[in-house]
Amino acid sequence: MNTIHQSCFAIIFIIQILLLAACDNHQSNNYVPEYGKTPIKESTRYIIGVHPLHNPQRLHEIFGPLAALLTKKIDGVDFEIEASRNYAAFDKKLYSGKFEFALPNPYQTILSLKHNYRIFGKMGDDDNFRGIILVRKDSGINKVSDLKGKVVSFPAQTALAATMMPQYYLHEKGLDVNQDIEIKYVGSQESSIMNVFLGNVAAGATWPPPWQALSKEKPRLPEELEVMWETKPLPNNGLVVRIDIPQNIVDQVSAILFSLHESEVGRVILKPMELTQFESASNETYQPVNRFLIDFNLKVRNIEY
Repeated sequence: MNTIHQSCFAIIFIIQILLLAACDNHQSNNYVPEYGKTPIKESTRYIIGVHPLHNPQRLHEIFGPLAALLTKKIDGVDFEIEASRNYAAFDKKLYSGKFEFALPNPYQTILSLKHNYRIFGKMGDDDNFRGIILVRKDSGINKVSDLKGKVVSFPAQTALAATMMPQYYLHEKGLDVNQDIEIKYVGSQESSIMNVFLGNVAAGATWPPPWQALSKEKPRLPEELEVMWETKPLPNNGLVVRIDIPQNIVDQVSAILFSLHESEVGRVILKPMELTQFESASNETYQPVNRFLIDFNLKVRNIEY
């Protein structure tokens, strides 16, 4: 019995080995290696930095559709809007070359030329690029000298239309802005306007687009505030590009931006910006700004330029 048992065990073992070998041969004969699909080329990401025209949330709402249109129209590139919490944060990013494209104010536009950017366009509507100074209608302030000893709000030291130009205007009207008033830099256009509305300051400086936009959202603002003074205009905000960006990309971006006003889709994108069009520009376009900065530096306060 032991011999029979051992023989049966040996036969069963051999059969199992043969079956396993057959399975291996079957799998080997039918094995087809799997290859992944051809890798999809990743899009290049370009950041468009927009200086603090508005608070970050509002800025994304206004300029986000523009970035989406550029992404849709230009193959292989994803465009993304980046807001900054204040002018200092924007300046740091711009001058370190973080942005591939940027929409700085004219002062920042000129300074960006020292940091590997070049001008290729600008916002249109230059008549809108002026400073305005708001007061409450019930403030009793009617002339510039009424501001002596009072607090006046400005968005930031480097805001051209909303700070430098109003400060220069007050200087021209006989007010020493470094001695006669208390300057309060509040970080944004909306904040400067709201400080006047809330009575925290006697007057506040800004420029037309944020004043017009905020007035539509908050009808009480134009009911209780008024534009008491406004400055002469200068060329509007610039469009700059980092010098390492391929020219064919710049050409495509330019073609899209400069033709927005020619289509209904484009006009819808421009409307929240309080803008009728973008247009081509060069260094020469900003010579009036250069002259203003030299004058401002000599007469009002020291600035980098």
